[in-house]
Amino acid sequence: MTTSNRALAADLAPTGTLRASINLGNPVLAQGTPEAPGGVTVDLAREIGARLGVPVELLCFDAARKSYEAMATGRADLCFLAVDPAREAEVAFTAPYVVIEGVYAVPRDSALRTPQDVDAPGVRIGVKAGSAYDLHLTRALRHATLVRGAEGVDTFAEQGLEAGAGIRQPMTAYAAAHPEVRLIDERFMEIRQAVGTTVGRSAETVAFLRATVEELKGNGFVAASLARSGQDPALQAPPAPTT
Repeated sequence: MTTSNRALAADLAPTGTLRASINLGNPVLAQGTPEAPGGVTVDLAREIGARLGVPVELLCFDAARKSYEAMATGRADLCFLAVDPAREAEVAFTAPYVVIEGVYAVPRDSALRTPQDVDAPGVRIGVKAGSAYDLHLTRALRHATLVRGAEGVDTFAEQGLEAGAGIRQPMTAYAAAHPEVRLIDERFMEIRQAVGTTVGRSAETVAFLRATVEELKGNGFVAASLARSGQDPALQAPPAPTT
């Protein structure tokens, strides 16, 4: 290991093991069980650990909120979360490696046709508590009401709400399995998934993570990992803007 990598490893993995929080609640990014997780976030964590020459411990959670809390409280060194202003006080993010979309599900006979229609008085939207789209909609909505639960679409169905919010891929599968439900095809937000670490890390560590993510997008690593886990390689984010 080079002197530079030793310094990076000491900063990013001070226990000698790179502790990565994995959100199994987002099936685009991670799949499997806590005992045997897989997916692009798992591959990224292991690749970063390999480059630093340290073992990797995968800390698996069922929600982004819990993954974020592990990062914020010092139980994890690395996280894979959507970039959001509410998180940036605690997390230094790379550019996105994957971009996904937030969409609404509504009853098939609903008069709601666009995301703008959904933001109306009397409309209740089921969301997964602490998710990227919960944070976004909390800021963006002017008239509709959020109803938080373990899963937005389940809260929508169980409580007979006017809409449910979620990630396009699992929402599409849900609508296909429930003919009484349809999606509003137009997205209400773009969800930029990035690698993050705590803001107290050195500038060199953050620069290493950012450069590594760009290299792994550019050399096909991210697209290949998405494909291996059954996801669309086109979800890979574009290169970060150069300064």
